[in-house]
Amino acid sequence: MSKIYEYVRHPRAAELVRLGRPVKTSDFRKPKSDSVFARINSKVGLKVTLVVGTMWCAYAFTIVALLALPSAVHQGTYYIVVWLSSSFLQLVLLPIIIVGQNIQAAAADQRSEETYKDAEAVLKEADEIQKHLLAQDEVISGILDRLETLMAAPPPKASA
Repeated sequence: MSKIYEYVRHPRAAELVRLGRPVKTSDFRKPKSDSVFARINSKVGLKVTLVVGTMWCAYAFTIVALLALPSAVHQGTYYIVVWLSSSFLQLVLLPIIIVGQNIQAAAADQRSEETYKDAEAVLKEADEIQKHLLAQDEVISGILDRLETLMAAPPPKASA
């Protein structure tokens, strides 16, 4: 008897096995081009972001901005608004936003890792289900072959 069902693996399942891990934020830290300038720019940009994106930098920027506050107060309301918008908010919020984005990126990487592990577990379970179904198909085929043999045999004669 022929097979009852022919299993064809989904291409994404094969790709998942080939990749071996999820894409993470750190994968994008390396420049895609081999240009010397691209590598230098990536390294400098990453270093600056790592330094500026700390709460210590936010504290330092707060102190720097507060040093200019007395001068702004002395010059009047307009200069206080200018100081608040251009000096204080920009200097202080920049590193705080970067810190928040770093935390969000780490959380996204963790979610990505967990989702990948879940997908991998589902894939393994699906493979086991396929093996189980193939084993059942073999048993069912054997039962059907025996039934066909019994049906093809002449009925037994009744003894009187």
